[in-house]
Amino acid sequence: MKIHEYQAKELFGAYGIAITDQAVISDASEASAAAERLGGTVVVKAQVLVGGRGKAGGVKLADNPADAAEKAKAILGMDIKGETVEKVLIAPAADILKEYYVGLIMDRASKKIILMVTKEGGVEIEELAVTDPDKIIKFPIDIATGIDEDALRSVLTDVFEKPGLVEQATDTVKKMYTLFVEKDASLVEINPYALVDETTLMALDAKMNFDDNALYKHDDVDGMKNPEEYSQDEIDAKKFGLSFVSMDGDIGCIVNGAGLAMATMDIVKLFGGDPANFLDVGGSSNPEKVLNAIEIILRNRKVRAILINIFGGITRCDDIAKGIIMATDQIDIKVPMVIRLVGTNQEEGRAMLEEKGFDVADDLSDAVRKVVAS
Repeated sequence: MKIHEYQAKELFGAYGIAITDQAVISDASEASAAAERLGGTVVVKAQVLVGGRGKAGGVKLADNPADAAEKAKAILGMDIKGETVEKVLIAPAADILKEYYVGLIMDRASKKIILMVTKEGGVEIEELAVTDPDKIIKFPIDIATGIDEDALRSVLTDVFEKPGLVEQATDTVKKMYTLFVEKDASLVEINPYALVDETTLMALDAKMNFDDNALYKHDDVDGMKNPEEYSQDEIDAKKFGLSFVSMDGDIGCIVNGAGLAMATMDIVKLFGGDPANFLDVGGSSNPEKVLNAIEIILRNRKVRAILINIFGGITRCDDIAKGIIMATDQIDIKVPMVIRLVGTNQEEGRAMLEEKGFDVADDLSDAVRKVVAS
């Protein structure tokens, strides 16, 4: 799950990380009063869940409150990489002497949290990662033992140099780490972490992503969920206990198990098809889940065929068959369906479906060929 900059800054502030004051508005008429309160000269920043907003014109400096209203009007409603700007953040403009980058990510390969830090923060950080990655220092943190402060200070001394700045940066990284762990984040990032005078570092931007699977533990974070990140289908699927992600293709996929679902999509692509979705019904044998899955897939008018691929373990093939039959009794399904049932109670499930005239395949490759050709 992603959140907006202003939301990440609220969490930063709660954890004692130095940030500037801010106001968030959705109507340009509110910008003037917000800028007046914040000191007149402000930066107006689009709040979207994609990067590159600065280069797209979504970040503008305003010299005075009236100018802030004009800048807000220009940004609100913009399209930035497919997202419409519905809110802008207004913050006091800062005199930036130098920009740094500080970020924490989860590295699944090493099972550690990785601190990334560089002297060259700002809008070109992504390009730096490609063209000169050695300038980005990576410092692994063992989750079991936490931060080795002596080693951390050594790393930060190479970047921030002055003792006073090193101490500030050390304090900020420790607070970022605490925030990362306590909120089950997958990313905590400050860019730029800016030197705003000779002795002061501040987080002038903030970015956070979270592990969706841990949201049940954090009502405050779950409450920050932004509707633009999820389609209505994805929201409804979660309510029904389905794992669903919309895609751009035209073959609907219903599968049990995330690994099998990904493999199924790969095979669809291999045989020249294009998946319309990822949908994992999980290990449940509840026929209602199959009904709900088919209903959600059929909302997509691009879908021209549906592939159901079930490898029954905990999931019983006869219950899947009941859900398919239930769906056809309740929904006018106008696209062909190809069904593959293998595993627990497969004979019973296949017999139920064949009696109703469904195309039931035994081999996955055959099933995929049929659905791609249909």
